[in-house]
Amino acid sequence: MPLAAIRTLPQELSFRTKEFLLTLQEFFLFSMRAFFTMPKLRRYWRDFLDQATICGTESIPIVLVSAISIGSLMSIEVGNLLEEFGAKTMLGRSTSITVVRELGPLLMGLMLSARFGSRNGAELGAMQISEQIDALRAFGTDPIAKLVMPRLAAALVMFIPLVALSDFAGLQSAALLAINYHKLDPGIFWNAVYPRLAPKDFVVSFLKAPVFAIIITLVSSFNGFSAKGGTAGVGRSTIKGIVVSSGLVLVANFYVSKVVLENMK
Repeated sequence: MPLAAIRTLPQELSFRTKEFLLTLQEFFLFSMRAFFTMPKLRRYWRDFLDQATICGTESIPIVLVSAISIGSLMSIEVGNLLEEFGAKTMLGRSTSITVVRELGPLLMGLMLSARFGSRNGAELGAMQISEQIDALRAFGTDPIAKLVMPRLAAALVMFIPLVALSDFAGLQSAALLAINYHKLDPGIFWNAVYPRLAPKDFVVSFLKAPVFAIIITLVSSFNGFSAKGGTAGVGRSTIKGIVVSSGLVLVANFYVSKVVLENMK
């Protein structure tokens, strides 16, 4: 049995590689169609507003919870570390840069990958399994323009204020813990924050919003459109969309920070 597996290994690797490349090609064409249908946004304005409510307004609680949690934790842990070196007055500078550049946008992206991305994958996967997407094509409606493009446009619009909200909540919770837990004067904390935040910090933070929006929406929607195999297939496609989009969010978070910080002074 092991010998047979070894003999078939090259064919299996070849098949998996071809399948992966074909999936990449299909995803690229799917993404291009989603962007090329943007001029039709006016026709699907109501769908856009519905999706903006789903990915924007209804996502505020989970974004606030994650931002407040990480801001409070950063303030406690970094404050304890700095206190050992007698540098507790640097707490505002340390937490502000970390929250604004990295943790605020990253946690927002991961939370929305789980919330908004899973909804897209499950909803579109159920429509694919029940042949509703085929019915749209039969009636002459482009399913990507009707189902994917409004989601993409809504994410591009709403992710930016969600990043701002995440950054603000993280900083406020960090300040609250610094004042009440570490007994740091508010003036000392905020005077270490404002002079140290440079324009590039905000560019890094807000540039991640549209990148995450594109990744989460297109990956989850593509997996929903690719669902097959009944309700179990919907579950598999939804989970795959969450895992892939979350991984790509982590990778994109690194490269956006690297590119901006290296090229902007």
